[in-house]
Amino acid sequence: MNLLAIEEPRSRPSERQRPVRLWHPRRVLVTPAAFDHAHGRQIVARAESLGLPIERLKSNRLTGLRDENPRRAYAQAKATLAVVTAPPTKLKLQPIPPSADWRFDLAEGCPAHCQYCYLAGSLSGPPVTRVYANLDAILDNLESYLGQGGVTSTSQARAAEGTTFEASCYTDPLGIEHLTGSLSAAIRHFGAWDAPVQMRFTTKFAAVEPLLGLPHHRRTRARFSVNAAAAAHYEGGTAPLADRLAAMGSLAHAGYPVGLTIAPILPVTDWPDAYDALLRDAAEALADVREPDLTVELITHRFTPGSKTVLEGWYPGSDLPMRETERTRKLTKFGSVKYVFPSDLMKAMRAHLTERIAVRLPFARILYWT
Repeated sequence: MNLLAIEEPRSRPSERQRPVRLWHPRRVLVTPAAFDHAHGRQIVARAESLGLPIERLKSNRLTGLRDENPRRAYAQAKATLAVVTAPPTKLKLQPIPPSADWRFDLAEGCPAHCQYCYLAGSLSGPPVTRVYANLDAILDNLESYLGQGGVTSTSQARAAEGTTFEASCYTDPLGIEHLTGSLSAAIRHFGAWDAPVQMRFTTKFAAVEPLLGLPHHRRTRARFSVNAAAAAHYEGGTAPLADRLAAMGSLAHAGYPVGLTIAPILPVTDWPDAYDALLRDAAEALADVREPDLTVELITHRFTPGSKTVLEGWYPGSDLPMRETERTRKLTKFGSVKYVFPSDLMKAMRAHLTERIAVRLPFARILYWT
């Protein structure tokens, strides 16, 4: 199958040659409750400044988003931004191993069109991007979780990261930052939080300029989700790989800890050379960064019966390899079914990537393989 707070260095201009493309939703829905929060009103003002149509809803429920045609429902939802308030359940944080101690959400949904999107099996209903207006409550709630958790807070290997909070489990916060400002606010919050803590986020976008001068005090790790070049056609609506790597270099020059989230690892044609080329390009992006603080997370592709059904409805005709006969069936800790690559292939990919990371990026720390 081919299948310590330190003085932060000044930032430098981005090396990208192309202008950054930003997502402009066709609809912006705003609930009445969102207007009760200053951050919600700021999001609306940002949308208005971009000339986006604003629809003030009469109730706090999002309705009228479904369509009998699943492709049409998908397209309409993907073009919609909803400004809402996070429900109280969002203030009860959930652990998110192996990434971080806790998950907190600035938003749910993503404007990208990745054919392997794991949100297809995680979020129900049309894939509208919902952004949260009650940001102050979300950030103020985090302190009660300080010193708790089962990933970094209790790990000798990762204890230096402190209590970690993952901000990109259900969204790509950089992809919507020009509309929300939520990621910048969270970075400032963690930068001012004088405690052993770290916010983590992953992105497939590259518009990092608003983040470069923020007082992050190295308490935010910005990771870039990357893949072999042959997988680019699975990642519609995202920034080109070269732009993501250049953005990583810019943030590293601005003093941020950075990371590579290599995901989902796929046995594309000539995959050993393809992933080695990716690591070579990543090394070049950090070549003139002094002592880069780089982590690597290695995540193989997997799917569930439910996510496969949703993705095939969203992306009919995709050649993403999701044949159960070519996979190994496993049960999650919750007893649900997932399909992963066969053991021999997994072992070969892990050994190869681990060896090439040691050669290409000897200063990097591999956090986990899954």
